Parts: sequence; C-alpha cells; structure tokens
Amino acid sequence: MAEKQATKKGSARSAKAATGKASETFSAEEKAAMKELVRERRRPPASKGDGEADVLAKIAEMGARDRPMAERVHTIVKAAAPELAPRTWYGMPAYAKDGNVICYFKPGEKFKMRYATFGFSDKATLDDGAMWPTEYALNELSADAEKRLAALVKAAVG
Repeated sequence: MAEKQATKKGSARSAKAATGKASETFSAEEKAAMKELVRERRRPPASKGDGEADVLAKIAEMGARDRPMAERVHTIVKAAAPELAPRTWYGMPAYAKDGNVICYFKPGEKFKMRYATFGFSDKATLDDGAMWPTEYALNELSADAEKRLAALVKAAVG
C-alpha cells in the first residue's frame, strides 16, 4: 500500500522534476502561444482595450513574409463581416462574435511553418455534411483567394 502511494505521489511530479529535463510535449512556439492566451484572459475587462489596436500591433510584429498577407486578411474580414470584433487569440489576430472566436490568422513564421493559415473555430457555421475543412493554407492572396476567403467568412458568421 505504501509503495502504491509513493508511486502515485511520484507520478504527480513534473516531467522536468522526474527526468531532469524539460518536457518536449509542446514546442517553444506553442508554449509561447499558450502564455499569450493566459495573459489575454487575465487582463481585467477595463484594460482589454481596443481589439483592433491589439490585432494591428500583432500584425506589425510579424515578419515580411506574413505581415502583408495578415494586413490583407484583416481588411477582408472587416469588409466581409463587420459584425466580427477584432481581438487577439493565443497572440494571433482573431475575429469574434459575442465573445466567441469565429476565425483567426495563424502566421507561418510564428510556428516555423512553410505557410500561414486562416482557420475557423467550432463556433463558425461552415458545417457541410459529415466533414469540412476548418483551416486553409495561405501562400499568397490572389483575387480569387480573396473572394473565396470573404465568402467563407460571411458563411462562418451565419
């Protein structure tokens, strides 16, 4: 019995404490994004500020590859669904309705990916049968891609 309790107690230790090295479950970029989410949630309502300014600041921080696309996505989302409120989500530009994130822009450089993505949360109304995409890879925004993105955003809002 005492052995079982000792084992149980030992299993509650962190991966770092048990092995002497940090857990490799999450990448440094994922950990940073989670820390940003915690900061976003801990901000008192009165200091949440202007979501538009927060999103524009995040876009301004992006590298040369993602910034122009993020700026264009921001303009498209605002025009397609003015009822969506810009805000940050995991430190990324996002757009919410009634406090719920509907869609977001994930910069490729932030997560060391070869492309950026534009995604939709489960609150988006894009259901199409038994299966549908929730995230789209973005290498560039052609006129056709911009039209498709605008149509998806309008549909996501419902």
